[in-house]
Amino acid sequence: MKITTGIDIIEVDRIEKAIQELGENFLNRIYTQDEIVYCNNSKKMKYQHYAARFAVKEAVFKAISEYIGGRTDDLWKDIEVINKKSGKPAINVERLCENLRKNADKEIKIQDIDISISHIEKYAIANVVVVLNN
Repeated sequence: MKITTGIDIIEVDRIEKAIQELGENFLNRIYTQDEIVYCNNSKKMKYQHYAARFAVKEAVFKAISEYIGGRTDDLWKDIEVINKKSGKPAINVERLCENLRKNADKEIKIQDIDISISHIEKYAIANVVVVLNN
């Protein structure tokens, strides 16, 4: 077993600006349809939710980077943030593992991913812990 971690912080304004300037092209390149629906339903806080999910994706990249090489552009949507019934955010591990099996530089066996997200008006942060089976 191996444990890897990743952390990321981002300015909410950066994500808001990207969405406003690039619109659907940006959204559809980075987020799944379910993530878009979730964030848009957040009304006043939608940009904080988009930024938090972006930070999660970056943190996951950092945690699994040795297994994916420099290949990040096509993984954005493979890292999908979902919400458990309790409301706690989580990664759709099955989706990520399925796509990594097809494209990873090395074999990667993810046992679990735990995430923590926080956001305020100007910043969003995410911390990720990945448990790998070797």
